[in-house]
Amino acid sequence: MRWALAKSAYHEPLKPEDTEFQTVGCRHTNPDICAKHSLAKVCAFVKPDGICAAPPASWSKQFLKLRTSKTDTESGK
Repeated sequence: MRWALAKSAYHEPLKPEDTEFQTVGCRHTNPDICAKHSLAKVCAFVKPDGICAAPPASWSKQFLKLRTSKTDTESGK
């Protein structure tokens, strides 16, 4: 069930703690094949703070896209 919840997270709006290098929760489209899945101090599924310290390689590009989209929405574009 965790996979189904995380599957759509990649496209969800940014959370305040999201950066290009970490995400709140898992943003992988398929967490089950993530090399860092369930690793202490890395994986959002097992870290107490729920921060993923190893988002997908494509995350920085997606982060910028979501950040730009958020900025456009807030400015009324």
